[in-house]
Amino acid sequence: MKYSIVKIATLIGARRIGEADAQIGWLLTDSRSLCFPEETLFFALRSSRNDGHKYISDLYRRGVRCFVVEARGMQEFCPDRDREMPDANFLVVPSPLAALQRLAERHRDEFDIPIVGITGSNGKTMVKEWLYQILSADRVVTRSPKSYNSQIGVPLSVWLLNEQTQVGLFEAGISQPGEMDALHDIIQPTIGVLTSLGAAHQENFRSLEEKCMEKLLLFHGAKVIAYNSDDDVVSRCIRRSGYKGEKIGWSRENVSAPLYIDDISL
Repeated sequence: MKYSIVKIATLIGARRIGEADAQIGWLLTDSRSLCFPEETLFFALRSSRNDGHKYISDLYRRGVRCFVVEARGMQEFCPDRDREMPDANFLVVPSPLAALQRLAERHRDEFDIPIVGITGSNGKTMVKEWLYQILSADRVVTRSPKSYNSQIGVPLSVWLLNEQTQVGLFEAGISQPGEMDALHDIIQPTIGVLTSLGAAHQENFRSLEEKCMEKLLLFHGAKVIAYNSDDDVVSRCIRRSGYKGEKIGWSRENVSAPLYIDDISL
């Protein structure tokens, strides 16, 4: 599934510099992973340790012609772009990361199919791969590569949805409060799975309850969620969340639970 560079500029609200035509099928945030330069849109992301803008010149020499940039970064690292990069397209935005997330969100809007959102402290990738093995026998499934569940990994994963996809399986991981809202808007799950609640990243949350409530934001609007009803914190937070969809709580203790697990064999 491809988008014109003009369409992408509109979707992310960018100011376009350049007039070359381009059809985009691939999104890139790591210059080392370049595969199809003529169809690639590079997002020049900044972090505390690196700045994607400094790789633009090298990527241009390798065939990339479309870049999402900050105005300051473009001026700093591409001062002679008119002469050195005459056929490049620069989409100028306040935040390339926010633009990446926005583009993935708009891409997700194109699909009216079951989408499973998976979060939890542990087991996200394992559950995703189990579901993939079960479902892929008779459905076309698009899933997160590896453990792509971060603020960058989730939009790159959702971008992989295509015309053949019948089911989507996507992980969402958070490390601090305020991160799940963006991931929810990108994944927009119709089915939610909460794997477990544990100590991972607990130092950034005041309590397990706060972390659980943040994770549950992923399931806003989902039709059904599956979770461990034996976990008192999880059950209490789901009640507090006001979730209105179907609840499938699995249990090893309560025989009347929607999903009672009688035995686990390793």
